[in-house]
Amino acid sequence: MRIALLLVLVLVFNEGNAQLEQDSLPVDTHYLEDQFYMGVTYNFLLDKPTDVSQRNLSYGFQAGLIKDMPLNEKRTVAIGVGLGYGVYSYYTNLQAIESNGSIAYSIPDDVSDLKRNKIETHMIEMPLEVRWRSSTATSYKFYRIYAGAKLGYVFGSRSKAVFDDYKDSFTNNDVNNFQYGLTFNFGYNTFNLQIYYGLNGIFGDVQTDLGEDIDFKPLRVGFIFYIL
Repeated sequence: MRIALLLVLVLVFNEGNAQLEQDSLPVDTHYLEDQFYMGVTYNFLLDKPTDVSQRNLSYGFQAGLIKDMPLNEKRTVAIGVGLGYGVYSYYTNLQAIESNGSIAYSIPDDVSDLKRNKIETHMIEMPLEVRWRSSTATSYKFYRIYAGAKLGYVFGSRSKAVFDDYKDSFTNNDVNNFQYGLTFNFGYNTFNLQIYYGLNGIFGDVQTDLGEDIDFKPLRVGFIFYIL
């Protein structure tokens, strides 16, 4: 997470320098916008089983590139198709325990010594956006509203529990390999809000030890930064 924050600071500094450079360049009437992105999120879990709660800071980070394809002469309306990487952690009191090739999910009877417990996913993502912005060929600061969907393929997932005197970590194959949801990004200039609402669950067909389905659906809210 510290690396993500450092990258954000570098991005803001670079955007200030880019503005100075842009002021000295000739006007480009075939300009493109927001071709690279980077974002940080807080990850909420919806549809949690009974007595399951979130703990610690469930964070996410993503970065990638987007092909900007303007649809009108003013280039204020466009379609964006991209490819990127995302890592998302979800901290809860629901512990995953691996035994003899299978995984069981339960809330420990005593969670006083449970310091951290999470499921973490690493994803290849493809954002699809319909884009509106108030930009011009000479305006560097503008409003934007981007709405669409994001498709994701999970290539790595891990469950990890850290107690006072030991920790348990293993690859979790119960996670859905394909995840998808709706996106909505809006803002002005450097700082823009992003919202992602998952349409399918993080896990496949799994249950708690009490027989409840684990239908975690992610809601990610945070900031997204665009350059070039």
